[in-house]
Amino acid sequence: MPGFETHFQPLFDKDKNLIGVWLSPELWRKAETTLSPAIDKALAELDPSSIPEPPENLKDWELLAQYWDFQYPLPTDVRCEHCGSDTEDWQQDEPRKFKLRSATIGGLANFECLACRSRIIKKHFKHKVDVQCRPYVEKK
Repeated sequence: MPGFETHFQPLFDKDKNLIGVWLSPELWRKAETTLSPAIDKALAELDPSSIPEPPENLKDWELLAQYWDFQYPLPTDVRCEHCGSDTEDWQQDEPRKFKLRSATIGGLANFECLACRSRIIKKHFKHKVDVQCRPYVEKK
């Protein structure tokens, strides 16, 4: 196959055991959009701890707070119905008990319980707050 050895090389140790594969920069640029998701998925299966944890998006919370115009103060308390973990102010906990996953200017705030990974969803309405606690479900 022409170009095969120029762009793709299996790498072997002295005992002829495959230890890796070398791809040329040109081949990688052509195949990256297809290969990268497959490699990420395989890495996650081999070592789930290798997946970097996404940072909290505090800018969304700050935007929600900036435009807060309801008749009650923006609540900072969070409680997990599944494991009982709770806090009066999720931002002040050290170490954190809850992690902000998302917040919208419309008043939706989504937290993850760091003890049991349940999701606590707070829907802020003009006169009330609805709270749902959903147990963690492993993705398959």
